[in-house]
Amino acid sequence: MRAVLFDMDGVLLDTERLGRESWLEAARRWGIEDMESFYPACIGRNLADTRDLFTAHYGGRYDYEEFRRFTGRWFQDYIDRQGMPVKAGARQVLEGLKKEGWRMGLVSSTRQERVRQQLGEAGLLSYFSVLVTGDMVEHSKPEPDIYLLGCERLGTRPGETYAVEDSYNGIRSAFRAGLLPVMVPDLIGPDGEMREKCLVICRDLIQAGEFLRGWEPEKAPGQV
Repeated sequence: MRAVLFDMDGVLLDTERLGRESWLEAARRWGIEDMESFYPACIGRNLADTRDLFTAHYGGRYDYEEFRRFTGRWFQDYIDRQGMPVKAGARQVLEGLKKEGWRMGLVSSTRQERVRQQLGEAGLLSYFSVLVTGDMVEHSKPEPDIYLLGCERLGTRPGETYAVEDSYNGIRSAFRAGLLPVMVPDLIGPDGEMREKCLVICRDLIQAGEFLRGWEPEKAPGQV
C-alpha cells in the first residue's frame, strides 16, 4: 500500500495558526464575541460551509463577506512580509515518499487557485499528481465527498489509501470515506473520538512519514 492523500493547512503549511490569528483580530476590531471557541468548528471546511456556519452562529449580525475580505488581507499581508510558513519536515517527508514511488495527492478545503499559489510559494506543488480542493465539491470536510473524489482522481481504493490530517473535520471526512486516517495534531489535540477514528496519531510530520514508510511506532495506534 503506497498511496497517500495529504491535507495542506496545518499539515504541510503552518497556515491554520495564521487563519486563527486573522479571525481573532477581526473579532477584536468588530467586537465579535465567542470567536475563540467558534473558530475550531470551521477548520477544514470550505468557503460555502464556513459561510453557513458563521451566519447560523452569529445570526446575520455581521457581514461575512466583509469579514473574510479583512481576514484574507491580514493573512496575505503576513505572507508577503514573512513568507509561506512550511511545517517542519514537510519537504523531507514528501521527498522520501516520492523516491520510494508513493502515489501522492493533496485534499484541501481551500479553493484550488489558493492551493496552487500557496504550494507553489512553498515549493511543494510538484510532489502531487492530484489536487482536490474545496471548490470541487458541494460540501467539504467533515463530509466524505472530497476524500472519495481524491481517491477517484488518484486511482486508489479508500481502504488502501492513507489520509494525513490535523483537524477533527479532516479526520471525520477521511474516516467516513473509508480511508486510513493518520493524525498530526496542530491547533487542537486529539480527543476520544479522534483516537477511535485514527489509525495512528503522530507527534509531528516526521513521525507520520516514518509510520507511512513502515516504521513501527512505540505506542499503539490511536495514541500519541
